[in-house]
Amino acid sequence: MKLKGKRVMITGASKGLGRALAVRFAAEGADLALCARSGKALEELHNSLISTGVRVVAVQCDVANSVQVQSFVEKVAAELGDVDVLINNASRLGERTTVVDYPIGEWDDVIQTNVHGPFFLTRLIVPPMMKRGSGSIINVSSSVGRAGRKLWGAYSVSKFALEGFTQVLSEELRPFNIRVNSVNPGPMSTEMRKKAYPNEDPASLRTPDQVTDVFVYLASDDGIGISGQSLDATSFVANPGLLS
Repeated sequence: MKLKGKRVMITGASKGLGRALAVRFAAEGADLALCARSGKALEELHNSLISTGVRVVAVQCDVANSVQVQSFVEKVAAELGDVDVLINNASRLGERTTVVDYPIGEWDDVIQTNVHGPFFLTRLIVPPMMKRGSGSIINVSSSVGRAGRKLWGAYSVSKFALEGFTQVLSEELRPFNIRVNSVNPGPMSTEMRKKAYPNEDPASLRTPDQVTDVFVYLASDDGIGISGQSLDATSFVANPGLLS
């Protein structure tokens, strides 16, 4: 088990990629700190994971709310200790429309969740990592955060911001041996993908559990020294020589 003894925080953990990561990381021996807006789905996940023998703290929390984030982080610190790995996965899709037609309130909600949420969490999780001199932060990005496309509005803009956030953090935290990377999981069969592409056949897509290898690699000791990278889960091969 590659993550035995690691304490891993995953946001947006109740469904989709977040849930798949929680299941995979539990199988790799990690203790888990999970949050999501959906309390019922999160509780069901929590109950299924504790039967595997790992420690799990699951809290209903909207990462866009800094007060809720503070409470979540404090509960995790009290019950699990300091976090070794943070995966900023929680995300809102928002409207699929032109910028000039984009509702202002919806724009604010997407940016608040997808940009401010990772900031709220990271600023609280990083200080103990700095004292310890180790840690890994993985930001879940998107192809539309690397090349802009029409009708992706606030979601695309937020993912561009997350790529920049990754680069800034990587440079700032490199002296503390904290690595920071972004991962584009690629097309997956999820509720969010279905909203974006309602006419797409989900059977033609990978399932979230099929793109977790790169996250395990970056979270584990295998990924030591890898930082500031923008990786694609669908084409990932664990070859440190290619990533250095």
